[in-house]
Amino acid sequence: MLLFSPTNSHRLRYMADFTGRLLTGEPARITSDRDEFIAAGTIRINYSDQRLTADECWIKPHPLLFETGTREQGPVCTDWQMLPVFFQTEGDIPFDIFAAAFYLISRYEEYLPHQQDSYGRYAHEQSLAYREGFLNRPVVDGWMQQFKMLIRKLFPSAVLKTNHFKWVPTYDIDEAYSFKYKSWTRSAGAALRDLLKGSFAHFAQRRRVLDGKEADPFDAYAWINDLHRPYQLSPVYFFLVGEKNGRYDKQILPAQTAMQTLIQQHAEKYSIGLHPSWQSGDNSTLLQKEKERLERISGLKVTASRQHYIRMKLPITYRQLLEAGIREDYSMGYGSVNGFRASYSNAYYWYDLEKEEQTALLLHPFCYMEANSFFEQKYTTLQALDEMHYYFNEVKRVEGTLISIWHNTFLGTAPLFNGWRELYAQFTREAAS
Repeated sequence: MLLFSPTNSHRLRYMADFTGRLLTGEPARITSDRDEFIAAGTIRINYSDQRLTADECWIKPHPLLFETGTREQGPVCTDWQMLPVFFQTEGDIPFDIFAAAFYLISRYEEYLPHQQDSYGRYAHEQSLAYREGFLNRPVVDGWMQQFKMLIRKLFPSAVLKTNHFKWVPTYDIDEAYSFKYKSWTRSAGAALRDLLKGSFAHFAQRRRVLDGKEADPFDAYAWINDLHRPYQLSPVYFFLVGEKNGRYDKQILPAQTAMQTLIQQHAEKYSIGLHPSWQSGDNSTLLQKEKERLERISGLKVTASRQHYIRMKLPITYRQLLEAGIREDYSMGYGSVNGFRASYSNAYYWYDLEKEEQTALLLHPFCYMEANSFFEQKYTTLQALDEMHYYFNEVKRVEGTLISIWHNTFLGTAPLFNGWRELYAQFTREAAS
């Protein structure tokens, strides 16, 4: 695929790489030589202010890919092929698909002044996708699917890449056990709180579990394994291994033999990654220590992560991950609502807007987390199942990748989450069969 542009830039090269790999499996080559472009016997995309030949794909550029830094762009949405679009220009499609896709996948708007939510995160209500009502749609996938159809029509002999839908179940192990393997003082304090609040059933359950008369309600690991087995699923597990607990870090400490055994058992069967503690967001030196700790316990080199509470700030968090040796991150989504934070479902490399460079950090966007359905959206199990079906169908329609997040806490036997493991089992049977 050959792309003509009189002017080159880091952003244009990034989008040539992104689009080329998606359409043909190889980065698009950029040329400023008109004669070379006109004579080429390949897919030809003219990214300039005027048409050059009758048999090309012409896209008139919006200025974004030739700028540096960030400024308020003020995108205004219209419709194309039943999809919302912005950065309207001229050409064979009515908007600059490269600039619009770059705006969304780079998370350009998160570098602009914005409001934060109660956890100090970028508030999803600030996003263009939320304001324009397309947060629940992978519109960049949809644009690229339509673009591929246009390329196939204009260049019928071109060999284009075939994409396939896939579902990747992932799990965050924030709190491995509800009652077991906690310090004496922590257990005693929790039991006292149960009594003071009148939570006598919870107090009695705690005693039964600690006396070995009942399984821990968060111990869902064998159940999850049995659920995976018939469908040969390839899940990814993220473990929180902070050295000490805090307000938002309530994990079984990694010094516990039971925690180490749990990690090792999963490392033998599945892909695992780091779930950086909340504390590591305030002290970046902890991130490297936690990564090395997980590597020692698992016996594996750890290169994947997902932020605890989806706590991230661009570009700081991603730079810290790269510095720590993380090369794949699964945090591109919201911890406050389900949907497509980058309006895209497939993996792609992060572009650092401040440094104006493509990085080595591969992002794996997620669009569904059960905690959002339960805590934030206040959904019933039936509503949550409908929501999972919706995202499954949306991503499958564009031949994308559906990444879901579940926690062992929801998949055990805790009364608070009654019905949620049955919901997940039903969805798994339907999605994997």
